[in-house]
Amino acid sequence: MKISTIIDGKEKRVAIVPETTKKYVDLGFEVVVPKGAGINAGFRDEEYIAAGASVQNGVSNADLYLCVKPSFEKELKLKAGSYLVALLSPFQNQSILDKMSSAGINLCALEKIPRITRAQAMDILSSQANIAGYKAVLEALSEYRRVVPLMMTAAGTIRPAKVLVLGAGVAGLQAIATAKRLGAVVSAFDVRASVKEQVESLGASFIEVENRDIGENSDGYAREMSSDYKNRQAEKLAQVISKADIVITTAQIPGKPAPRLITKEMVKSMPDGAVIVDMSTETGGNCELSEKDKVVKIGKVIIIGYTDLAARVACDSSQLFARNVFNFVSLMVKDGKIDTSDEIIKATLWNN
Repeated sequence: MKISTIIDGKEKRVAIVPETTKKYVDLGFEVVVPKGAGINAGFRDEEYIAAGASVQNGVSNADLYLCVKPSFEKELKLKAGSYLVALLSPFQNQSILDKMSSAGINLCALEKIPRITRAQAMDILSSQANIAGYKAVLEALSEYRRVVPLMMTAAGTIRPAKVLVLGAGVAGLQAIATAKRLGAVVSAFDVRASVKEQVESLGASFIEVENRDIGENSDGYAREMSSDYKNRQAEKLAQVISKADIVITTAQIPGKPAPRLITKEMVKSMPDGAVIVDMSTETGGNCELSEKDKVVKIGKVIIIGYTDLAARVACDSSQLFARNVFNFVSLMVKDGKIDTSDEIIKATLWNN
């Protein structure tokens, strides 16, 4: 059985790295890697060859294609009956995925891996969100014109930066931890009261809004809240955002547009030189004024809307992604054949 990877000019990460190449070969796969597939992540063709792969021009005629995140700007010419395993952004790409499925391509959307204990080693979203949360803080600091930690000098004292993190999932918790390590005063908000202990364990204060609703669904993800709650939430956030030097927003609702948390009025109330990093611009953004993949300046506030934060640390994010995918494929292939009977694999299948 032949396995290959698809590369896209806009994506620096790669779904097969030399480390996992050797593991696929040991499982009995013939691994074919497009020339230069890992170059943007720091992996040379020679490393793939040493691990047992062959390197060819273009996409190989494979049985199983692994990809990080295809752009779909041009048609993917894959063999009918083959499998594509990738982050497919089904919320945005439904019509494209339906067309590919009708053409006989079997699609496994890695976003749909269930949140169960057995699937933790395959949890692409968590591994990439972890790195993205870390990188979001660094991107904010690249635009922030002041120091972050408290500094007491003979010339006087410099106060620490105030960092606010909206959303305390994997990305948010990593952003909190990174900002704290850099010496910031950190606070965080989430509709899920259950994350308060995690936030406080990292040294941040938790911002609470009185809530009679349950802020999470059965899978542990945040859910759509009532209008009454949203009004109280907006009032509370307006107070804390007006005092924040850096705001990192990570809030997402699976299968829906990102919740709007920061209005233009809130942006205008922020201190001069404040920075917002909106990590949800791919699904509409948490900030009313953010723009996808752009840095914009609104008055004296800078808003960063990058969607490729994890890819900006391409080597490490590729390593984690490739390991997640290998664990997934290992479950998917039995006795040299593709077997989709496992509940984890079934959950990812498009049009299943």
